[in-house]
Amino acid sequence: MSLNVLIAPDKFKGTLSARAAADAMARGWRQARPADQVIPFPISDGGDGFGELVGASLGARTETVRTVDAAHHPCMAEWWWEPKSRTAILEAAQVNGLARLPAGRHHPFELDTFGLGAVVTSAQEMGARLCLIGIGGSATNDGGFGMARSLGWTFFNERGATIERWTELHSLSRCQPPQTPAWPKDMLVAVDVQNPLLGPSGCARVYGPQKGLREEDMDLAERCLGRLAEVMEGQLHCRTASEPGAGAAGGLGFGLRSFFGARLEPGFGLFADHTGLKEHLSAADLVVTGEGAIDSSTFMGKGVGELAVLCRQTKTPCLGLGGAVPDRGAAAQFFTRFYALTPDLTNREAALANAGEWLARLAARAAEAWQD
Repeated sequence: MSLNVLIAPDKFKGTLSARAAADAMARGWRQARPADQVIPFPISDGGDGFGELVGASLGARTETVRTVDAAHHPCMAEWWWEPKSRTAILEAAQVNGLARLPAGRHHPFELDTFGLGAVVTSAQEMGARLCLIGIGGSATNDGGFGMARSLGWTFFNERGATIERWTELHSLSRCQPPQTPAWPKDMLVAVDVQNPLLGPSGCARVYGPQKGLREEDMDLAERCLGRLAEVMEGQLHCRTASEPGAGAAGGLGFGLRSFFGARLEPGFGLFADHTGLKEHLSAADLVVTGEGAIDSSTFMGKGVGELAVLCRQTKTPCLGLGGAVPDRGAAAQFFTRFYALTPDLTNREAALANAGEWLARLAARAAEAWQD
């Protein structure tokens, strides 16, 4: 019997975009089960690919703006504009994404979110009523300080001198907003994690090591972001540091919430609401999803885990395909079945060298095994 199969992976980080992963899975599935109706539907929880996927779903056109990356190197960044609803879709990783920088070349103390301001300004000048912002995949840990500076906020130390580096925020005395706000009033932020800004589960300690923060850097990072939160609370009554998602993207969630009054939303839910995912899910007999590593983080608000939860709620079978599946016990609780490229099908080196081909083979194996 033929099936309606929804192929809905996130990116395989470092090798395949969500769209490329969906195409590879669809190709493999069709080879094994050519009678099935296969619908590729790549997903995002707010990281790399969020803007392109949401923009395509809304029929938005691609815009480009000249700005700087996290290391202040000149770059061009894309964003997406839907003129009828006057909706702008922004993807922070287009500017301050870790994937934009040479691996290991820059320490997070040298990086900030300043370049995001030019993208927000471009959306504002276009007349945006609603701004959807995905902030995952960041290289930065500045709490949104750089972006705030680029949009007119000024920060002063005890001597009244301006602060221009986030690593000097430990001496922050006061901040001053711009006289005329120059950003959309309605900003919705897709956060892919629920961490607070500070503490053992905050952005620096949990995600900083992925970006290059060392143990000896943690005290300064915490003091700087902690002082920023203190001043924002004391001066402007912004008590946002402990909100879920404030620690997303190196504290950019906190910055967007505090400086610009943005609302933080779980990234996958925001993606689903604006792309019609649930309608596609209701028509599917089977869902196939996946990402580079199906691990503990998958089941802590990430898109692939949240899709598996949705499938359980709708009693739709869901298969998980991962580059690796280190916690197979957890995966068994979420997926009807799951499959791993490594070590089940090939080794890590081969998988990285030709990810699309191996993922297609894995999808074909899953299709051949599916008899329900």
